[in-house]
Amino acid sequence: MNTHPAKLRKLAAIISGSDTQDGAGVSLTRLLPAPGLALLDPFLLLDRFSSDDPDDYIAGFPPHPHRGFETVSYLFAGRMQHRDSAGHAGIIKAGGVQWMSAASGIQHAEMPQQQDGLLAGFQLWVNLPTAHKMDPPRYQEFEPEQIPLERHDNGVLLRVIAGQTRHGTAGAVTEVAVQPLYLDASLPAGADYR
Repeated sequence: MNTHPAKLRKLAAIISGSDTQDGAGVSLTRLLPAPGLALLDPFLLLDRFSSDDPDDYIAGFPPHPHRGFETVSYLFAGRMQHRDSAGHAGIIKAGGVQWMSAASGIQHAEMPQQQDGLLAGFQLWVNLPTAHKMDPPRYQEFEPEQIPLERHDNGVLLRVIAGQTRHGTAGAVTEVAVQPLYLDASLPAGADYR
């Protein structure tokens, strides 16, 4: 464990996402890529979607191809049904994650399912190293209750999606080529976490 405190860094810039639409007209905020922000390889794209108006998202993402990267879908609210050209299908629920490695190529569809009107979450695209771009496609999908939790005395709660925390909590998603640390951190008002 590192006993030396981390040196605080100054905030260099605040870059806002851009409102856009994707799929069959799903309203979202594109956080990456962003004007004025350098290439952040292996992170290719980060979209945030959140709406209580079904017209903003119900048309979903009809069949479309992916190749050479991974998509990480993480939901805070609602449900997302997915199906692909290899016969894989399922439903991602709020608090659940799907880590799909498109690798050599796959065609898939993601269609929101109505649940109390709200849909919210993130989708991250992660570039695969050249040596893994032609691997067979694969999925890792976890229900909310399968995501490991790490609780701290000050009320901080970490849901560990991938990677390992400094306290040794390992994420549900494993065998990821770029070995990221992907957390969902909840902090009570006034708490801090480093």
